[in-house]
Amino acid sequence: MRLIGFYDYTVILTYMSLVSAVLGMTFAHKGIFGAAMWCLFFSGFCDAFDGTVARTKKNRTEDEKAFGIQLDSLCDVVSFGVAPAFACYCMGMDTVVGVVILCIYCVCAVIRLAFFNVQEAKRQQVESGSNKYYRGLPVTNSAAIFPLYYLTHSILPSDVFVAGLYILAAVTAFLFILDFRVKKPDFSKLLTRTR
Repeated sequence: MRLIGFYDYTVILTYMSLVSAVLGMTFAHKGIFGAAMWCLFFSGFCDAFDGTVARTKKNRTEDEKAFGIQLDSLCDVVSFGVAPAFACYCMGMDTVVGVVILCIYCVCAVIRLAFFNVQEAKRQQVESGSNKYYRGLPVTNSAAIFPLYYLTHSILPSDVFVAGLYILAAVTAFLFILDFRVKKPDFSKLLTRTR
C-alpha cells in the first residue's frame, strides 16, 4: 500500500502547528480561552522553526520543496486564520458585525498566504535560501498578537475587552493585505548558535 504525499522529519513541526491549532479550537469551544491562546502561541513557535528544519535536508527534490510550501500555507490557514477567528467568536465576537469582521479576517489571511506562495515560488526559481523580507504582515504574527492581547482580559471590563477584539481583528486583517515590507526574523541563528 502506498500513501500520497511526502513523509519525513521536515514537515513534523508544520503538522504539530496544525494539531495545536485544532486543540486550541476545542479549548475555545469549551471556554478555556487561556489554553486556546497557549495553543495559538505554540502553533506560532512551531511555524517559526519549520522552514529552518526543512532546509537542513539538503537533498530535497523540487516536488518536496513545493509540497512543503503548499503544506505550510494550508496549515497556516487553519492555525493563524481559522483558529484565531474561532477563538475570537467564542470570546464574544458573536454578533453580525463580529462575524463579518472574522470572515474578512479569514479572507485576508487566505489572500496573504496565496500571495506569499506565488511570490515564494517565483523567488525560489532564481535564488536559494529563505526570504529576508515579507510583504504585508505575516499571518503567523497572529500567534503573538491575540495571546498578548488576551493577557489584558483580567484587567479590562469584559465589554471593553470584546470591543478591543473587534478592533484588533479588523486591523490585523487589513495589515495582512497592506503592501509594506517586514523584515523576516532569522530563527536559524537560535538553532546554530554555539556557546
